[in-house]
Amino acid sequence: MNLIINGKPGVVAEDCRTVADLLSRPEWSFRLVIVERNGEIVGKEHYGSEVLCEGDRLELVHFVGGG
Repeated sequence: MNLIINGKPGVVAEDCRTVADLLSRPEWSFRLVIVERNGEIVGKEHYGSEVLCEGDRLELVHFVGGG
């Protein structure tokens, strides 16, 4: 499936159906993120039910510690 993630076109496997599936990928697992899908914030409680569609635009913002 073709998605735009953080402004860059990308392809994810067809078994990556939900936001939760996407966030379980190695590059996103164990990160605290905020997800925006097509301009709308997705609540964490909806990650498992928010179905991704061809061409969705996702912004995945993760937090970095420092000080």
